[in-house]
Amino acid sequence: MAETLDGRLLVVEYKGEDYATNDDSKEKKLLGELWASKSNGRALFLMAVRIDERGRNVHEQIRGTIEGR
Repeated sequence: MAETLDGRLLVVEYKGEDYATNDDSKEKKLLGELWASKSNGRALFLMAVRIDERGRNVHEQIRGTIEGR
């Protein structure tokens, strides 16, 4: 967990390609997204992978999550 410069909390869960879609990871992703959605904008959650479906590396995924893209 990290705190962004504007005071929001960011949680990043990193999964290797082999584990990104297993049942445990799906459950963690749902829980993280629920936590963030109920935070009134004070929390961010990212289930990061080496390269996401948009071709972004982990750094770009984190930046996109913080910037809301």
